[in-house]
Amino acid sequence: MKRTILMTTALVTCVAGNAMAQDAAEVLDTYADIAAASYEDSLITAQALQGAVADLVSSPSAENLQAARAAWLAARVPYQQTEVYRFGNAIVDDWEGRVNAWPLDEGLIDYVDGSYGGPNDENEFAALNVIANASFTLSGTEIDASAITPALLEETLHEADGIEANVATGYHAIEFLLWGQDLNGHGAGAGNRPWTDFATGADCTGGNCDRRAEYLTAATDLLVSDLEWMAAQWVDGGEARATLMADPDAGISAMLTGMGSLSYGEVAGERMRLGVMLNDPEEEHSCFADNTHNDHYLDGLGVQNVYLGEYVRADGTVVSGPSLSDLVAASNPDLDAEMRVRLSETMRELGQIVLAAEAGFAYDQMLERGNEAGEALVMGGVNGFIAQTQTIERIVVELGLDAIAFEGSDSLDNPSAVFE
Repeated sequence: MKRTILMTTALVTCVAGNAMAQDAAEVLDTYADIAAASYEDSLITAQALQGAVADLVSSPSAENLQAARAAWLAARVPYQQTEVYRFGNAIVDDWEGRVNAWPLDEGLIDYVDGSYGGPNDENEFAALNVIANASFTLSGTEIDASAITPALLEETLHEADGIEANVATGYHAIEFLLWGQDLNGHGAGAGNRPWTDFATGADCTGGNCDRRAEYLTAATDLLVSDLEWMAAQWVDGGEARATLMADPDAGISAMLTGMGSLSYGEVAGERMRLGVMLNDPEEEHSCFADNTHNDHYLDGLGVQNVYLGEYVRADGTVVSGPSLSDLVAASNPDLDAEMRVRLSETMRELGQIVLAAEAGFAYDQMLERGNEAGEALVMGGVNGFIAQTQTIERIVVELGLDAIAFEGSDSLDNPSAVFE
């Protein structure tokens, strides 16, 4: 579902002719510079994860499993800040499902608890467990999975049989392999896969430890190669940057589309409000690691980065330049001030969720039916995102942009449909 803001006047002719076109080009340069830096940081931290996974596979131990988990968490920090580039940039949206698809039927990948269930009408491969099966039949074709390679994951397993829940690649597949299922429901605790699931010989638990290590290595290698490709698209001469800069009107629209769609339909709706409505601990973006509180915070930060034209890199250096905020302030200082306040309010609400989670009140606990404190925390974030989207809508009008369609969500736009 889309929220559509209708305007018909072009940005450049609306405000100040060639001078505004130049301003917009400078703003787009900053936007692309931040994308290049944040995807490069995502690549660098994924390469660190790749090294930690190699250590775990070559020398399985509790310490090396913990180090790989820590590297995964660190890798999420820059990547989540890039999600604001997905909506409005087709090259990112077409690619994103390979690295951040969610939710997933983890039984496709590895063993699961008996309560998980087996194949169902919606997904025949929900409990395939490719790690335990070196061959299987897919759409009438016998698949040789004796070697678990990046090509097998990307070309055969990912979205097998056209089913989106068959997520075989990306951060969340790796997350599942490092943490295992979170079987605590609304209770305390994340997934607790033992390090011995990667051990050799008689120490191996869970069966097929060599294939589990092979899968983890292949998924991590594929993540790194996917991020290498996307990082290259945003440097000078890259396709994403060239497309963005070709048309200032469309480029500014892409920025606002990303901000509004991520804020409203994706995070406020599908990732937050829906979980409150369903009271389901599985309605978490990082449900195995219990890292969802950080995911939401970093998504909010990504929106703020785009508006303010500033990004703090993984090494602490800052990328900044002419911003969308500057563009809005030149036209309507009060509206710019309003947007800055809305962003600050949203980050405060998301920060409260993070503080509570780090103190021991995990996000899946917040989703429990009847937990008024948890619901208040989550809905504070939801309402913050909704309010900032409403201001983004006013910015679209102020800048005189053509129609923009923001992503919507039944959980916000048609709640009764969620239960139909």
